[in-house]
Amino acid sequence: MASEASMTKDTILAAIAENPKARPRDLADKLDLPEAALVNAQLGAGAMRLEAALTRLVPAICTLGEVMALTRNESAVHEKIGVYDNFHPGDHASMVLTQDIDLRIFPRHWAHAFAVEKEVDGAIRRSIQVFDAAGDAVHKVILRDRSNLAAWNLILRDLKGPEVDPIFAPRDPVEGAKGDVGKADILRREWDRMTDTHQFLRLTAKLKMNRLGAYRMVGGPHAMALAPDALNAALVAMSETTTPVMIFVGNRGCIQIHSGPINKLVPMGPWQNVMDPGFNLHLRADHVAEVWLVDKPTKRGPAVSIEAFDARGMLILQCFALRKEGGEDQSAQFRALTDALPRHNPEEALA
Repeated sequence: MASEASMTKDTILAAIAENPKARPRDLADKLDLPEAALVNAQLGAGAMRLEAALTRLVPAICTLGEVMALTRNESAVHEKIGVYDNFHPGDHASMVLTQDIDLRIFPRHWAHAFAVEKEVDGAIRRSIQVFDAAGDAVHKVILRDRSNLAAWNLILRDLKGPEVDPIFAPRDPVEGAKGDVGKADILRREWDRMTDTHQFLRLTAKLKMNRLGAYRMVGGPHAMALAPDALNAALVAMSETTTPVMIFVGNRGCIQIHSGPINKLVPMGPWQNVMDPGFNLHLRADHVAEVWLVDKPTKRGPAVSIEAFDARGMLILQCFALRKEGGEDQSAQFRALTDALPRHNPEEALA
């Protein structure tokens, strides 16, 4: 972020004031700054640094009552309304597991945290915002009318962080597809032996591949390339059939999951939006470059997913059939939906 050092706090605040309706991430990109630098410039004027330690911050968030959880990457924004609870800490990965707020959290990427109070349409919007070492947002918690303000005030009192300006690390580049044609037969053989979807990333790491590289190597019936517009077609079919699904959107520091049907789709320009009570999804459909239909074996039967990537190879989102322990398995309905999706046609791509 070359311009970060040359922009003073006053310059950043002036840019924020001149662009009151700009999304923070969009303004940060315009200014060639990490998003956290915009928040940091507002320290003492609506923003306060918090302790970013997961084991301190998440239990405090659990006291806030009903809030909105927001996790995003460059191409998708995932918003869920609910209550944080059932927190399971871990050194490598932590979890929040409730019916509405379902998170997989990776603590080493929770580097900077802020409490923010901002006037929006005559009311104060309160939020906790967490960023990685590069200053990119990994998770946000936005308070609602029914949130516990007494708990919010205790967070401001008890979790106040250091009053030093953070130093943001360079952003890690996106890793493109990484595969090895010479190991394709090993990949197929080990793929068939999987009994749990979580074994997949261990397999690709062992073979020095990554997710997209493995999909390109393994071939059908394990992974089938779909047309880029298949993701939007899938969302339309999900809304028309109210097929219960699991929609994962994540980044390096957090993955957020919606479980249930989707109903109302509202396309706006390049954005396709799910606008349901309790769940919103905002997808830059024009960022979708590759879509894969993936079939992984598990003890409970095949786990079928629709997975979308941007042109650089970054994972945008994943959709699975809803399969809850002790609940109805929606795999057959989801499989019927995926059978109708348009397949990738290389000749059309070259036309």
